[in-house]
Amino acid sequence: MSTNRRQFLVGAGLAGLGIAGAGKLFVDRANSIEDIMSAVPIPKSKLLQRFAVLADTGTGSLNQYSVGRALAQYHTKNPFNTILLAGDNIYTNGEFSKIKPVFAIPYQDLLQRGVKFYASLGNHDVRTMNGDLQVAYPEFNMQGQRYYTHGQGDVRFFVLNTNDIVNPQSPERVKQLDWLDRVLAASTAKWNIVYGHHNIYSAGVYEVNKIMARDITPILKKHKVRLWINGHDHNYQRSKPIDGTTYMVCGGGGAGLYPVQPQSWTAFAKSVHSFGIVEVYQDQILLTGIDSKGEIIDRGLVNLA
Repeated sequence: MSTNRRQFLVGAGLAGLGIAGAGKLFVDRANSIEDIMSAVPIPKSKLLQRFAVLADTGTGSLNQYSVGRALAQYHTKNPFNTILLAGDNIYTNGEFSKIKPVFAIPYQDLLQRGVKFYASLGNHDVRTMNGDLQVAYPEFNMQGQRYYTHGQGDVRFFVLNTNDIVNPQSPERVKQLDWLDRVLAASTAKWNIVYGHHNIYSAGVYEVNKIMARDITPILKKHKVRLWINGHDHNYQRSKPIDGTTYMVCGGGGAGLYPVQPQSWTAFAKSVHSFGIVEVYQDQILLTGIDSKGEIIDRGLVNLA
């Protein structure tokens, strides 16, 4: 572990408990569920799609199973048919032999209801066979591709293999960036949502990824992408809009938690096992963070214009 990251973990440990550093107001206020919901009302326009977001799940731990149960319970009252799986699907080294305890069993109820998972590869996933068996796994719906697009109508998803993007030596790096620019330009969807494993902006231990910020954010801005989603930092975060894009971290799917230390661009952050719910409306997106007990911890809006 680098000295900077070790210092961050020590300094941010208090922030993870809800205590900010000097001069900063921590954004995890003890608001009630009623306060959160009344502060951010449900948009009045037509609901186009509801989906869930999970990342850093594949431990087979009690925490992962708790998040899975809370997600299944939420689905019972608020149905959806899509879950974005934003990487680190199998810990610790992407061993596909673990697929039952780290995926098939914890999400059995959802799979039996016909909910489809659309996975991306995390840094742990590519440690075994470069993640090839996950790419080919039917329940991950990756279409045999390491980066791909899915969705229909007014909502389109663009899935990245960020392992190549953060690696300056990867021969696939430029090819993938060119692909993202091209497919976003060709999209006719009202809402284009991009996700992958590594963060661009994070108030957690991984901070701002300079390579991702340099190479991805100009593409997002160019094509007016309003929502980016990732895992990697093991917590829940929602940014304020940055050049028109909101950055959502949903890395609390089951792995050990990392602390957060809110920045000037942070709208909400909490170190908690959790998942995200995204409801896409005609002119707004409603983001909701829900913990492993099924309680709402955050709500925020993303505007189309």
